Amino acid sequence: MRLFCLCLNSSFLLLLLLAPVQSLTMSVSERLKSLGVTIRAAPSPKGNYVSCVRTGNLLHLCGHIPQKDDGTIICGRLGEDMTVKEGYESAKWCAINIVNTLHKELNGDWDRVVRIVKVVGFVNSADDFQQQPAVINGASDFFGDVFGPAGVHARSAVGSNSLPLGIATEVEAIVEIKE
Repeated sequence: MRLFCLCLNSSFLLLLLLAPVQSLTMSVSERLKSLGVTIRAAPSPKGNYVSCVRTGNLLHLCGHIPQKDDGTIICGRLGEDMTVKEGYESAKWCAINIVNTLHKELNGDWDRVVRIVKVVGFVNSADDFQQQPAVINGASDFFGDVFGPAGVHARSAVGSNSLPLGIATEVEAIVEIKE
């Protein structure tokens, strides 16, 4: 059995398929393991900034790149040399790296995560590419799978004619935490 959450945002309807109901009783660590995700050191910033800034009970996480566990970076341009499915995987890797940064910032204490508040995703897009939301679903779906209802968030998906290092996607997030 699966749990469905229906969210209405302005003029578009987002139907988010959450993880199976039984996984809602699993811990975040158990969910990550079931998804085949191993926590590792978060990629270091590629410029003059920090990965995370805390203000009050909010963590503002910088734009994370699609760097895989083996260190390779997913590069390309949607609508030109990448498919939506490949872009989806790229956005998912961005979200995995955000989770790696969260793990570091929270010293592994997943119980401190109240919710993923906001996600902003950038997609390296050809001029006529219009499926940015489908690409950034890779990050949104991952957050839902990992955090359950606390992973459902507000979101923007933005097309860009270029991204740093030629990456396909970049995702940033705001996360509410408790002390």
